[in-house]
Amino acid sequence: MSDFNNKVAIVTGASSGIGRATALLLARHGATVILNARGAEALEDVASEIRGQGGRALAVPGDSVEPATHERLIGAAREFGGLDIAVNNAGTVGPIVPLTELALDDWNAVLAGNATAAFLGAKHQIPAMLERAGGAIVFTSSFVGTSAGIPGMGAYGAAKAALMGLVKGITADYAAQGIRANAVLSGGTDTPMAGGPAQKEWAAGLHALKRIARPEEIAAAIAFLASPAASFVAGAGLFADGGNAAVK
Repeated sequence: MSDFNNKVAIVTGASSGIGRATALLLARHGATVILNARGAEALEDVASEIRGQGGRALAVPGDSVEPATHERLIGAAREFGGLDIAVNNAGTVGPIVPLTELALDDWNAVLAGNATAAFLGAKHQIPAMLERAGGAIVFTSSFVGTSAGIPGMGAYGAAKAALMGLVKGITADYAAQGIRANAVLSGGTDTPMAGGPAQKEWAAGLHALKRIARPEEIAAAIAFLASPAASFVAGAGLFADGGNAAVK
């Protein structure tokens, strides 16, 4: 996992939380990192931090639900020689309400921000990776929707579960051509999406470790799946959930 020299990686949702931690980790181990998120200023802060540590990074702000954003990301990767790694991490929780109270517009926004954004990423990333004879795509999924349902999070769970279907479909279509697609099924993580102290304390109780993760812990699992150490791992969902799935 420690050697990403001469590798070029795209990380979406990179301005904070798991995406930021992943971008910093890949860069520390030698990757050139193309960063994406909607907030240009916060994204540039991460790029500057990477450069300040001697790494290489380029910020490409934009909404991951727009095809044009992914076209710009692939163009940026090609400026550095091509694309080897993609971490499709951008996502949104949406309103936390019982399903029958969820508006159709909110359902569509959650599906778009998680599943459609991931599809668009893969659709653009795979051809670029095939130019390099293969690559690794990692999606940030969740235990929500894969091992458990959480009240008020039906849309989020459906979107995160859809990522596993996408992983398997990509594997069926492209694994023989050197594309490894996998997902990290993360547990509760201390990010801006995690809510306030009371919500984090409640989430901690769901996990066998009785705490939520640091973003860096989920980033380490993502980096493993992106690395040569996982060269025979394809179409898989790796639980990095503090034992959550094991104790239900």
